[in-house]
Amino acid sequence: MESKPDISRLNQKQPVVKKNKFILLITLLCLKSISLLAQESYVETIPNTDISFRMVSIPAGTFTIGADPADPKKEPDEAPQKKITVSAFWLEEHEVTFEEWDAFFKNMEVPQTKAIAVDAVSRPTAQYIDLTWGMGRDPKQPANSMSQQAGIMYCKWLYEKTGVFYRLPTEAEWEYACRAGSADIKTVSEYGYYKANSGSKYHKVKQLKPNAWGLYDMLGNLSEWTLDQYDAAIYEKLSDNVKNPSTPPATKYPRVARGGSYLDEPHVLRCSNRIPSSAEWNKRDPQIPKSRWWLTDGMYIGFRIARPSTPPAKEEIEKFYAQYLK
Repeated sequence: MESKPDISRLNQKQPVVKKNKFILLITLLCLKSISLLAQESYVETIPNTDISFRMVSIPAGTFTIGADPADPKKEPDEAPQKKITVSAFWLEEHEVTFEEWDAFFKNMEVPQTKAIAVDAVSRPTAQYIDLTWGMGRDPKQPANSMSQQAGIMYCKWLYEKTGVFYRLPTEAEWEYACRAGSADIKTVSEYGYYKANSGSKYHKVKQLKPNAWGLYDMLGNLSEWTLDQYDAAIYEKLSDNVKNPSTPPATKYPRVARGGSYLDEPHVLRCSNRIPSSAEWNKRDPQIPKSRWWLTDGMYIGFRIARPSTPPAKEEIEKFYAQYLK
């Protein structure tokens, strides 16, 4: 007689197999959820306030930095073009507003110092004149006239308040986010305020169209600080496919701003355009030495904040702020 398989023994093993498959499925779902969560945009609320802002998720990718050789508006410092790889990060949806800035600038719990503290958080001294120049200080207007270091100190203050590492975007991150997967924005008037449509003043954020990644006013309204020291020949020094390039601070001037402003002609409002800072941006400051917080002639300068997807260790964060605030 033909022997039959021992069904009871097979049934004893089956629950173990099912259990292992179930654990594997749950693990894969968790990993997928973590991956999706890391890519999501989010809203940050400044602790102990009702002030919030949206951070837009920017995917990792490779793009061509610099101006197209055929672009008649290109400047020498926008060449040669190079392939650049950028890690995923978050970028603020719009320029930092007076509402956000004042949570820091008018915070009486933060010491006010003429010098910029390196090992602590301090806030700017009062402006000796109105640096909005009569354009208004509405909570939703972009904060203006601050130095690059003042913007970085705001980031440090925000880090201490939230525990989240914020900084200015690098030049590469800024241009990558500005392009948003395309070559450049052609119809500038639909996306940014410049000389022809601004009425010679900045405007509330989010009044015009966002780019393809949901970022407002990347071009126009205010020029925006980036993290980098300006080097006119930096693209000549970069190799193709370099990842996350950035030029660390070396001298007070020049540093790099991007985007163009409400005062500029349309050719300045290009994703590839690089704007080196100058001592002329603070020439009317009567103080000796001149303020390290404010720019008397930089009424067209503001900033937005960035957050890397993989934050540095605490010790590295402290070194970063010390390096960029010294």
